[in-house]
Amino acid sequence: MNFILQVLLLAVGFVMLVKGADWFVDGACWVAEKFRIPQLIIGLTIVAMGTSAPEAAVSLTSAAKGVADITIGNIVGSNIMNILIILGLASVIVPIAVAKSTIRIELPFLLVITAVLYLQGLDGTISLFDGIVLILFFLLYLGYLLYSAKKHPEAAGEEEERKVLKPWQALLGLVGGLALILLGSDVAVDAATEIARILGMSERLIGLTIVALGTSLPELVTSVTAARKGNADIAIGNIVGSNIFNILFVVGLSALIIPVPFSPAFLVDTLIALAVAAFLLIVSIPKRKLTRLSGVLMLIGYAAYLIYLL
Repeated sequence: MNFILQVLLLAVGFVMLVKGADWFVDGACWVAEKFRIPQLIIGLTIVAMGTSAPEAAVSLTSAAKGVADITIGNIVGSNIMNILIILGLASVIVPIAVAKSTIRIELPFLLVITAVLYLQGLDGTISLFDGIVLILFFLLYLGYLLYSAKKHPEAAGEEEERKVLKPWQALLGLVGGLALILLGSDVAVDAATEIARILGMSERLIGLTIVALGTSLPELVTSVTAARKGNADIAIGNIVGSNIFNILFVVGLSALIIPVPFSPAFLVDTLIALAVAAFLLIVSIPKRKLTRLSGVLMLIGYAAYLIYLL
């Protein structure tokens, strides 16, 4: 009975995280627009960070509660899942075009920062200094996004339609959304930890699979929906960007607040995340697209990774 309750609580926590991030982004965008912050900046910062809010909240909460394996497992697991499951499913539905900048800059950058995370984890801790390094990389990445979007405004895509909010709705979205994110992360981490205890599973395994899937739900729904509607081209940019945010913003911010223990077992998972990103780059180069075959190989790859974990 307790197991069923914890699974329900985990599901409730994930729903709170996703909905809270949605509300918070709407409210934050309204405030930013009132302060005359350009739409471009809003899209590159607030909206982009909003998709990483579930990972950030869960990782910070896990670190604060001393459940370190969920902190790193959530990020590394999400990054592996984002490519193998989300892009795999999307490209099986419809082949996905890959932008030249994604091949030349974003994917190589993802490889570099994943390697940096691996090197930082060799001593068993993501320290304050490591966090500062990651945040500096993050600021560099934001600078690149801003430069790229200004130089090629057509590549930035159309402005996303957002709800027209009244001031009280925006305030409620900000406060209520943040409260939901914080409460949802607390509920999800406690439930995941209890499930691990009941099943005799390690926190590492829970973080790499169940928690990673829950915090990747926004990307999963968005990418698969885009693929089904024939707009799959946006999927790969969003996923690669999300993976970069996860490492630089989420792990970096966590380490600024509290040193994050890095279990030696995660070194293998981080190398797998590095190999997965390299695979994505390699299959994207020949035709600048992800084919259905690539998608099938990705899904098979994740099945193999699950077998390794279990």
